[in-house]
Amino acid sequence: MALVFGSFLFFYAPQAQATLFGFSKITNNGNTDVGSQLSVDVTAGASGEVLFKFFNNVGTASSITDIYFDDGTLLALATVTDSDNGPDFSAGANPGELPGANDASPDFNTTAGFSADSNTPITANGVNAANEWVAILFTLKGGQTFADTLAAIADGSLRIGLHVQGIAPQGGSDSYVNNNTPVPEPISMLLFGTGLVGVGGYVRRKFKK
Repeated sequence: MALVFGSFLFFYAPQAQATLFGFSKITNNGNTDVGSQLSVDVTAGASGEVLFKFFNNVGTASSITDIYFDDGTLLALATVTDSDNGPDFSAGANPGELPGANDASPDFNTTAGFSADSNTPITANGVNAANEWVAILFTLKGGQTFADTLAAIADGSLRIGLHVQGIAPQGGSDSYVNNNTPVPEPISMLLFGTGLVGVGGYVRRKFKK
């Protein structure tokens, strides 16, 4: 069940805690590796909440269509929101497990209920342009904090998987898992600022069940 948080996304400011992570490909389906253009901005929300905001800084045409989380500090998926210029996501990905999950080391095991995907038409409604994003808000397990979440990403106890489709020129798909080392701070802050432009222009909030 989605929870209403008022104007939650508008409350983020440049001084908010935010850490950017990149992604590495785990499958080998013969497609161009687009890992360098994928990122997730992990941001501290209200007490006991963390926001994961996903970007595809498209150079090679491709679309983030499925997002998965593997355990860690997270308690419950609260809301899924997306930019008002293309993406259309809902909680609960199909398939329920990251494709190629066994190619991760260790195997990627999606936590029940911790996933989201783009609605039909799948590729068109994914994140497939540099000015698009999808954000997933989680509540944390009791006593856990934003710092604990970053520590869990660093030690691999919290992992994020992406299924990317429509990868040019073949139009195929591959799966990616987050890197556990953050993008260096100057780049992180630059991209975070870019993301805030998208938040500022966001006028229609879409809560999913």
